[in-house]
Amino acid sequence: MLRYRVEPADRSAHLFRVSLTLPQPEACVVLRLPVWIPGSYLIREFARHLSGVDARQGERRLVVTALDKASWQIEGCDPTQTLVLSWQVYAFDTSVRTAYLDERRAFFNGTSLFPAWVGHEHEPHQVELAGWPADWQVATAMNPVGDGSDRLWQAADHDELIDHPFELGTFWRGRFEVAGVPHDLVVSGAGPQADLARLLTETQQICAEQIRFWHGEGGCPPFERYVFLLNVVQDGYGGLEHRASTALLASRKDLPRRAVSGAAASSTRTDGHVTLLGLISHEYFHTWNVKRLRPRVFVPYALDREAYTGLLWFYEGFTSYYDDLMLRRCGLIDPATYLKLLTKTVQQVLATPGRWVQSLSEASFDAWIKYYRPDENTANATVSYYTKGSLVALALDLALRASGVDGATLDALMHRLWQRSAAADHRIGTEQDDIRAALAAVAGLEHAAGLLALLESAVNGCEDLPLPTLLSALGIDWRSESGSWSQRLGLRLTESGGALKVQSVARGGVAESAGVSAGDEWLALAGWRVRQISDADALGVAEQPLELLCVRDQRVLLLTLPTVSAEAGQQVKLLPVAEPVEPARALRRAWLGA
Repeated sequence: MLRYRVEPADRSAHLFRVSLTLPQPEACVVLRLPVWIPGSYLIREFARHLSGVDARQGERRLVVTALDKASWQIEGCDPTQTLVLSWQVYAFDTSVRTAYLDERRAFFNGTSLFPAWVGHEHEPHQVELAGWPADWQVATAMNPVGDGSDRLWQAADHDELIDHPFELGTFWRGRFEVAGVPHDLVVSGAGPQADLARLLTETQQICAEQIRFWHGEGGCPPFERYVFLLNVVQDGYGGLEHRASTALLASRKDLPRRAVSGAAASSTRTDGHVTLLGLISHEYFHTWNVKRLRPRVFVPYALDREAYTGLLWFYEGFTSYYDDLMLRRCGLIDPATYLKLLTKTVQQVLATPGRWVQSLSEASFDAWIKYYRPDENTANATVSYYTKGSLVALALDLALRASGVDGATLDALMHRLWQRSAAADHRIGTEQDDIRAALAAVAGLEHAAGLLALLESAVNGCEDLPLPTLLSALGIDWRSESGSWSQRLGLRLTESGGALKVQSVARGGVAESAGVSAGDEWLALAGWRVRQISDADALGVAEQPLELLCVRDQRVLLLTLPTVSAEAGQQVKLLPVAEPVEPARALRRAWLGA
């Protein structure tokens, strides 16, 4: 049995002390720390925060040799003596991907703290917590040894060990059951006005809807319990899925708030609150789609190098389609709110010139070098497999529903893929050929060819999706409206400290042709000082070229911005047709319930 011990070396310095005890070591022991964490496709070099690797057998200290950036070798071990290895880990990242430690809380993913004993990854592993404040609670989905009072947990192997994050501190915890399975919602850092009881109820609704989706009425999920670990900060957003838990990051302003004393509780939700619910829905959906239904290259994960797949448009994009749709299905948002969220996704894709440059399969494959490293040219050179991938799911769902084939929906396709994977205990991967086969089976002989052609074009081509036509068939009107002046110029502007700066310039847009560059600070437009985006948009209504005074690299430049037509930078709005004809009315009701 391999046992890791996690202690606070110095909470003020954000240092964990971790040790690994090997009762019967081999003569040569090799440790290897992952270089990336599943669900976040970037080489993150966790070893850069690990230091002071030490190896001892009794009083004898052994030499530790670094083999590469994330591996260490200890030679000359006596197999009859217990080997104790130890190291420190610096932890000061509030994101969901690594580890954090201070006087108030601790959080860690095993990928940051627990190097594997190479050759023994399939053996049982234990985690012991020691030296922590007596009033600190512990939350994790890993199984405790006994009743948990010994602060000892056990995983079947190293893969499971690193797939259960830990949260320690004095946090709020709520519990509910769905399909007989306990779920915990753990919230750290929430303010006193946060209505966490309401968030707990909303989370329960999401979980119930998704378990029904995957397993039907009376079905059970593929885990014995589930834990949501939500860390609340002043400003933040993110999530990372695990096999029986998720780590979440949200802003305090996005939590539901308690009613003011004497006032009735409001049933409305802010945009931020809805976004948080969508995040919860997204990460929970991943429990099925990517943690178990996953690409072949992830079976098993190879965490010492990149694991390339061209299918993130399915695993992330289709999950992004269902996250908000599940909110609609369980009644947490109305049809108007859902269409508003869908409009936002459509607009994000249409505002990305990179959709004409990079296909979804390429975007998925290139995630390791592009998606997590955005810069001022990202929108011109790439497309998001999240947003466009979700629109591919939308297009397929609408096309299947409009085909008239009994039971033809994207739900049916997902169920077929799940059943195929579950039949093999999820030891096989799901590849594009499997998705194509499921689509053809759901669509039927008459419509299979057309839908397969749509999928091929959407995933491997760079053409825009036929969404206006597909939405119209379900009684949704696609309307184009004139964008703001800065949008029509092809600009993204930001405001900071009373200064107006260019964040990015769209390829082929008017601003690019006029010589505007990312990073330019705007001083004046048409002789008027500008400090805010609204200042520029107000002056941009002039039907004549405008002189722009800006600063680049401490040099003042005078540029001329030509007039732009109302058709440039158009914005899209999706609206339900008031009185749709049949079968659009029935199709829309089946899709959105209205």
